[in-house]
Formats: sequence, structure tokens, C-alpha cells
Amino acid sequence: MKAFEYATPKSREQAVGLLGQNWGQSELLAGGTDLLALMKDDIVTPKRLVNVKSIEGLDGVSYNARAGLRIGALVRIAEFADNADVRKNYPVLARAADDAASPQIRNQATLGGNLCQRPRCWYFRNGFGLLAQQKGKSLVTEGDNRYHAILGNDGPAYFVSPSSIAPALIAAGARIRIFGPNGERELPLEKFYVIPKSENEREHDLRPNEIVTEILLPPPSGLRFGHYEVRQKTQFDWPLATASVALKLSGNNVQAARIVMGHVAPIPWVCDKFVEATLLGRPVTETAADAAGVVAAEKPGKSLGKNAYKIRLARVAVKRAILQAAKSA
Repeated sequence: MKAFEYATPKSREQAVGLLGQNWGQSELLAGGTDLLALMKDDIVTPKRLVNVKSIEGLDGVSYNARAGLRIGALVRIAEFADNADVRKNYPVLARAADDAASPQIRNQATLGGNLCQRPRCWYFRNGFGLLAQQKGKSLVTEGDNRYHAILGNDGPAYFVSPSSIAPALIAAGARIRIFGPNGERELPLEKFYVIPKSENEREHDLRPNEIVTEILLPPPSGLRFGHYEVRQKTQFDWPLATASVALKLSGNNVQAARIVMGHVAPIPWVCDKFVEATLLGRPVTETAADAAGVVAAEKPGKSLGKNAYKIRLARVAVKRAILQAAKSA
């Protein structure tokens, strides 16, 4: 690991003042479960680490029936999953957080860090860059792409967004707050994720001198949630495909629906209105849920050569998440 400066600011203002204007100059340290591994492998080599763990106001979970849920960016994943208000009012989010990592990681990693973690693409993790190109050609399309994107994969980015909590939060209507030199800004969580077009870009709408401060969720308001993950093994493993669903029912019929897929695209993939419209105005049946899965994953899904199996898995994940949501209280 290369030598670096280490700073521990006491306020948000101090933190952003210590961050550089360009990516690579400095990095934020919170839980460190992703960053330290990247540093040890020389994937990132910052000249300065800015430890934000001592900044007040970036932790804590609070719930209000009118305002909804507020989660500080420094809240540990385990703390979030075990919170009584989360388990009572957003049980699917608690389950998604429980499944997000091993117990050791959940007790160290922060929610903000989970949302900001870098791709798990093995080309990126082995030093070939975010877009994994060599001599103008993509190593992904020419090589082993078993775990790469089946949606949003027209290039040059083919990795999959690694957070399995983000799709569940997006389905629940989460917003994210960011603080920088120009003050605070807030945006829907789905807008936080972007598909980079060059190596100079990142996969988040986060500038080099900004920090994530908190995540906000509206009250559940009678929504029914479902979350389904497909993995290779039952022990902790990176999902091959996930689906998170929020349904609003009027009697037995679907009045509104939101479907978000994970681990299938460079961003959490919010299904378009046409997909959701396959459910509207009708009861949730296996046939209707499967039809939504076909429109969400199978029809638009595109294999890169070795990941065609993920298209079927994503279809099944959508179907089962919808059925789960319809049965939830």
C-alpha cells in the first residue's frame, strides 16, 4: 500500500475542504470494507484519506409516521437492518440489508458506503480500469462475461451495480442527500447512479469533493414490498440477479407498481412504465407476474456471450418479487 496523508475532520465543511477537485487525489474513509481492499490491490492510490467517522450528524436512524425514515450515511448495515422502526415499517429493506453481506462486513460497513461501493467486475478489480478496455477493445465482450450486464449494456460499461440494498431503497422511493462546497443537494436515489462513458467518469452522481450525508424514505403509505435474490449458493454470495417491487393495491387489483432490478445493469435498473402497466388494473396472479418478468428482463435482455442465463434468472426474480409483494401485509 502506498503512503498517504490521513485527516480526521470534525465537520462536513472540513471534510469537503480536504477532498480534491479530481478523482484519485483523495478518498473518503468510513467503514473501509471496500476502500482498503482497493488500496491494497493498487486499484486506487489516493494521496489523502479523509476519515469521516467523527463528523456529527451523519449517523442515526429516525422514523416519523408523517415524514418517513431518515438514515445517516454512517449507519452500519447491521444497525440499519436491526432497527425496530425499519423492521416494523420497512421489513423488506431490513431483509435486503441482512442479505447484503456477511455478518462481519455488516457490522463494519456503512449504508452510505454500500451505496457508493465500486463495481465487483473482475477486470476492474484486477487493474484494467472501470470500462476494462485494452487497445480500444473491451476485455468484457472479448473475454469472460458470465457475471456482467444484460441490460444497459450497449457499452462501453458492462459491469453491474454491486449494491443489493440500493434497488430495494429505490423501489421504496428513497432520496439521497449530498453535501459539497456549494452546500447541500438532494436527488432521487435512482438518479444517483449513472452509466459512465469514459474512464474519467464514475458510476455515481457524486463529485470528488462531495460526501453522502443521509438517505430519506417516505412513509410506507400502504405499499406492499417484495425483494427476491438469485444466488449460486445459500451462504453469502454476490447475487446473480435481484428484483425489488413496491405495489399499491385497490382491493385485489394493482393500482400502482414499481419494479427495480439489481446486478443486471451498470445501474439499479428501474423498469419503465410499460413493464409496470402489465400489472395495472388487474389482480396479481402467477401469469401476470411472469408476464411482467418477461417484459422487464427477457425481452430487453441482451447476452454478451456467456451471461445469457442471467436473463432467465432476472425474469424469475421479478416474478417472485411481485408475488411476494402481493402476499405481504
